[in-house]
Amino acid sequence: MPREVGSSATPSRPYVLYDLASKSGSTWSLNPWKTRFCLNYKQLEYRTVWLEYPDLKPSLKPFFAKELDLYTAPTVAFPDGEHVMDSWDIAKKLEEVHPEPSLHLDAPYVAKVQDIMPKIMGNLKTIVSVQVPKNLLNDAGQAYWRQTREERIGMTLEKAETEHSGIDRWEKAASDIKQVSAWLKENEGPFFLGSEPSFADFQWAGFLLFWQRVSSEHYEHFKTVVGSDLEVHEKLLEAVKPWSERDSH
Repeated sequence: MPREVGSSATPSRPYVLYDLASKSGSTWSLNPWKTRFCLNYKQLEYRTVWLEYPDLKPSLKPFFAKELDLYTAPTVAFPDGEHVMDSWDIAKKLEEVHPEPSLHLDAPYVAKVQDIMPKIMGNLKTIVSVQVPKNLLNDAGQAYWRQTREERIGMTLEKAETEHSGIDRWEKAASDIKQVSAWLKENEGPFFLGSEPSFADFQWAGFLLFWQRVSSEHYEHFKTVVGSDLEVHEKLLEAVKPWSERDSH
């Protein structure tokens, strides 16, 4: 990833966040949530460009010198014209350009959450594949989603819904989710580090907000899985509200 330092954003030259469009007109996807948290936390001027899934490649390809295998959201345009893709790469670049307030990217909890998240989402991928098009996507993104997700999960969305989208999927993810609960309880909170937020909080809060928007039924399954530990997750969501409230522009 290019490492040159970009100039500071101003109202006339804001950052641009390329995010995924939805029926509600607000952010929903896990990875864009992480980036939006970072921009809001660092109080940077930015505007949002909403893209449907089929528009990702034609919209983003011109900004990158080399052909990429996949063009994804989030992508951020920095005020100096550089474009950075991937929430982790964006966080590193933002931390370099705007070191305060810090995202504490080197905190152990950041790596721990980063490592465990694919395990959790891997167990829930059939649910995501079914619920996202039903509840969030506009018509423009439906065919793209079906094609790519059916290839990814190896079955039709209809089969995924009838055979692989129940609470049993949450039970498979339960041990890893309970590990996250344990990390949140290691310090007094409400954040993983205690009183100071870090990128670990934005990763996990993004996960929670993602599920709230994907399906209220499945968020209830999450609450069942965490049981008596629900409070630490709810306190985290309350604590990050100053940086989650801006979600539609």
